[in-house]
Amino acid sequence: MPEFPDFDTDVATESETRLEKPPLFKVILHNDDFTTMEFVVFILQTVFMRSDAEAFTVMLKVHNEGAGVAGIYTYEVAQMKAEKAMNLSKANEYPLLCTVEEE
Repeated sequence: MPEFPDFDTDVATESETRLEKPPLFKVILHNDDFTTMEFVVFILQTVFMRSDAEAFTVMLKVHNEGAGVAGIYTYEVAQMKAEKAMNLSKANEYPLLCTVEEE
């Protein structure tokens, strides 16, 4: 009878660690008296990848209610998109304010 090499009898088991979803953050655009509606739509389309209809709807919410949610992302993505929107605004001489809040 052939001899088999000795193997460990330990069995690998699945661990019970569960990953939690990261918290999400809202990027909020704030209304001002100088930034044009067209530029807000442009920001929503280029930075936040909104469709024409979505961008127009969010722009009207910002205009009528004073603030609107541009998008909901993880913290790093939300912070980056808010900074990108404000840098584009500043480059075009608009004072558009974007803030990040936890959802």
